[in-house]
Amino acid sequence: MTSRAAVLGSPIAHSLSPVLHRAAYAAMGLDGWSYDAFECGEDGLAGFLDGLGPEWAGLSLTMPLKRVALKLADTVTDLAAGVGGANTLVLRDGRRHADNTDVYGIEAALAEAGVAAPASALVLGGGATAASALAALARMGLTGATLAVRSPERTADTAAVGERFGLAVRVETLDRVPELPPSALVVNTLPGAAADAFAEPVAASGAALFDVVYAPWPTPLAEAATAAGATVVGGFAMLLHQAVRQVTLMTGRDDVPVAAMRAAGEAELARRAGG
Repeated sequence: MTSRAAVLGSPIAHSLSPVLHRAAYAAMGLDGWSYDAFECGEDGLAGFLDGLGPEWAGLSLTMPLKRVALKLADTVTDLAAGVGGANTLVLRDGRRHADNTDVYGIEAALAEAGVAAPASALVLGGGATAASALAALARMGLTGATLAVRSPERTADTAAVGERFGLAVRVETLDRVPELPPSALVVNTLPGAAADAFAEPVAASGAALFDVVYAPWPTPLAEAATAAGATVVGGFAMLLHQAVRQVTLMTGRDDVPVAAMRAAGEAELARRAGG
């Protein structure tokens, strides 16, 4: 039997998903399965989906497709609807089933590092990953979290995600981070070097750090937290575990080889870094 899957988004060239999923297929003996990457913007997703044949098992979706995917699915899980985005489409029996494995990825990455139930949390940034982080924190048992953003007036949708999952969200501006009470966990979802300015206050707080950046790694924020003796979780762990969940959803199998996927992903990151 031949089955196909792929990751879609824009830009897509540097996605690690093909490496992770192909490693899973190889270790699971799924010789007839293939996984590719396709450049696709919001306007192109409907046409891409309409052109798929019965051999397609599923799609991984990255930016900017997570929101529009909800409108093109036949069914949407409560989790994907609550977060406001789907990073996964499972294709079965001619129907499209939208799900979100980013939240699972965050939960699994934190649990793996021993940060399964932080008493309090500060989330830096207000985008889609921050929304998934708030949902994950609520599912991990937190009742409240602080969201630090550049423009609070543009963050209502993200804060609302936390509240839909039962999390009381306090919104602050990023410039107030050094003045905020210490949190047990800091989650950085800011892009690029935007979080570098917070390395000193985060390290001084003693908080565990989950930095969603995975390349280049370590970030200045992660280096500072590590030097201070804090538990640090990188973005690769989230990427790995959300892919593990996708493989289960698309193949219908629970025996997903996490170790093989981790090794393949780490080797690819080392290759890209020149090491």
